[in-house]
Amino acid sequence: MAETAVHNTDMGALVEVWVVPGASQSTIVGLHGSSVKIRVTSVPEEGKANREFARILSNALDASVTLVRGMTSRRKVFQVSGVDADFIVRKLSLDL
Repeated sequence: MAETAVHNTDMGALVEVWVVPGASQSTIVGLHGSSVKIRVTSVPEEGKANREFARILSNALDASVTLVRGMTSRRKVFQVSGVDADFIVRKLSLDL
């Protein structure tokens, strides 16, 4: 597994994400370096894009997702509750 993309924690897993707001479609792209790349159509105003990033990831994993770091950065960290890193890698079909 990659060194930084997905980490197990006591509460689930942390996922490091590289975000692209204002894209033509919302989708999980795959990997961008050591992060999971997600594009969304929302613009980065008043937290709209952050909410969409969390929704996309939550829907893909069927789990609760919370932004824990990177509120205004392209590099964000999300806490995914109740699942482990291996589950996330399989569910997102990541080639780590």
